[in-house]
Amino acid sequence: MTDIQYLKGVGPARAELFKKLGIETVDDLLFYFPKKWEDRRLSRPLAAVEKGRGLNAQKENLDYVERVCVIFGKILSVRDLYTSGSLRIFKTVMDAGGYEAEASWFKSHSRRFDVFAPLRKDIKPGEKIWLTAVPEDPLFKTRLRVEEYYRADDPLAQRVHINRIIPVYPLTGGITAKFMRSAMYRAVLEYAPGKGEFLPGRLLGRRTLIARDMALKAVHFPENYFELKEARRRFIYEELFLMALAWAVKRRQTRATAKGFTYEIRKRLLTPFREKLGFEFTASQKRAINEIFSDMAAPAPMARLLEGDVGSGKTAVAISALLLAAENGAQGAFLAPTEILAEQHFMTFKKYLKDLDVRFALLTSGVKAKEKKDILDRLEKGEIDIVIGTHAVLEEKVKFRDLRLIVIDEQHRFGVRQRAALRRKGDKADMLVMTATPIPRTLFLALYGDLDLSELTDMPPGRRPVKTESVDEEAAFKIVRSEVARRRQAYIVYPLIEESEAKTLKSVKAEFERLKEAFRGSRVEMLHGGMPGREKERVMNRFAAGDIDVLVATTVIEVGIDVPNATVMVINNAEQFGLASLHQLRGRVGRGRWESRCLLVAHSASAAGAERIEAMCSTNSGFEISKKDSYIRGVGEVLGVRQHGDMEFRIADIARDKEVLKEVMEDRDALLAEDPYLSKKENAGLRHNLLKLYAQKWNLIDLS
Repeated sequence: MTDIQYLKGVGPARAELFKKLGIETVDDLLFYFPKKWEDRRLSRPLAAVEKGRGLNAQKENLDYVERVCVIFGKILSVRDLYTSGSLRIFKTVMDAGGYEAEASWFKSHSRRFDVFAPLRKDIKPGEKIWLTAVPEDPLFKTRLRVEEYYRADDPLAQRVHINRIIPVYPLTGGITAKFMRSAMYRAVLEYAPGKGEFLPGRLLGRRTLIARDMALKAVHFPENYFELKEARRRFIYEELFLMALAWAVKRRQTRATAKGFTYEIRKRLLTPFREKLGFEFTASQKRAINEIFSDMAAPAPMARLLEGDVGSGKTAVAISALLLAAENGAQGAFLAPTEILAEQHFMTFKKYLKDLDVRFALLTSGVKAKEKKDILDRLEKGEIDIVIGTHAVLEEKVKFRDLRLIVIDEQHRFGVRQRAALRRKGDKADMLVMTATPIPRTLFLALYGDLDLSELTDMPPGRRPVKTESVDEEAAFKIVRSEVARRRQAYIVYPLIEESEAKTLKSVKAEFERLKEAFRGSRVEMLHGGMPGREKERVMNRFAAGDIDVLVATTVIEVGIDVPNATVMVINNAEQFGLASLHQLRGRVGRGRWESRCLLVAHSASAAGAERIEAMCSTNSGFEISKKDSYIRGVGEVLGVRQHGDMEFRIADIARDKEVLKEVMEDRDALLAEDPYLSKKENAGLRHNLLKLYAQKWNLIDLS
């Protein structure tokens, strides 16, 4: 592959800048797709710029194309102005199609060099130029702030920059939009024709996909909207197909791996545990336990998602699985994302397992050195059956004698690399991940059959669904006062700790004193992530003990607080929170036998914010919330190693491109049914590209 520095016009210095964009070779550049496109085929008099940068190509239903007016004119005069500050203005008067207009460039003053030297060379009276510009003031459309300009005699101008649909790329300092387009144009002309096809011909034919080299040219420099749409569709299909294929091959590989151990249900621990619970498992808990036990008894390692809303009984199901491992002389690890949550889980384990013949311990960064050393020694010798912990369990010095079962709570808070690190501690260990709101990657795997899913769909006896409403602050506070009068407790959540320049966003510190006055006579305390650890723990413990009536907090309470007496959750600036956070916050109430409410107080909801609030009011299901979340905000790069670990999408989006995704899954399954090892000649290119793409990260492909 050709190093990017050898592309004409780049060189070693710019090559270093390209590296910041992840571009090291010409191939990297070719597959660095635009984030959007501008249609600059419109060249009109000044009246055409009255709406600023223009509108999306609405008639074509292309929200990724923006129409931009291009102005052509002749320079009449130029002058260089200084402002009272450090700003310099290069102002020209030009004849723009019968209108006399002022076009201005703005730059910060420099004492070391002339900031307008290049402009002075290009922009002279009598020269003809092309401009993309916006009015400085809507009332004065003839006063323009220049964005880009091109001399009429520039040979690349009309081929690359104007009078066509042009690409717009994410940039970095030192790489201008103009230079990026010019470099891409040269790369496409010289190198795109050599990019051979690797998708099988019958797939191209079935889905009417254009060839890869044609798509490369069209995705960067399309001649029309049709070419652009077809090029995008081709690469969206390609990305999704490779991803789906990789997951299928990895899943088959995992299922073909013999873990070398199995389990026998002896009931030495499971029976007394169920007796100590004091309640019967729900139908969905029983179904989930049977599915998990069946997976654990199978020859291949388990990869299963346990999805259920807060309070649906996921922990009891997980304990059952850990006890099955312990009954068979194996070790299990239960991971929680925060120390507080780990400690709460540990207390749950103590409550139900203290009289059982099972050895368990808590391992977090807060455990004292002497106690930690003892736990590590006992783990390595096999004298601890179950460890409950946080990221501290991932440390290299933590070793197990025989780790066979890994349970991860709040899966979305652990990255793929962290889960891979834990897997290395137990060769071919079974893995169970739990969540109330699956991350989009997991949602995709579950929806399309590449991940085994157990759902807890019913609540344990005595639990009631939380009633969610969108209300104003006054109504919310009235409900809080009513609940506190009944000796219940409430949370009031704000998005920020401190005040910000965004005046519409409220903060805990700014509102705390006002709320103490609003709830005079009640015990009101504050909690946020900026407080020292011990102080946070003290406040949480007091709230759990019933010594605080109203807790004013940030999302620090999103996980890790279990207070059955809390019946009201008020979320201020609810439009600013993501659906997953809103759902997690709602899960802090409804844990007792009393009716609970989640009150969403919005202040200036955008369309997406309003959709999130409507979604929260319409369902209590975390699984449905995750689906709605994906559809509202899109998925983009949620599958990337940078975020979660499998691949980064350059152009595809699972939520937006779900119709293409259905085609991909259908085609993938048909292909693998016919050629499971991609050994046929017509699939050789596909096999090569799959290995090339995943060679460095095969072990990180995570089916959970």
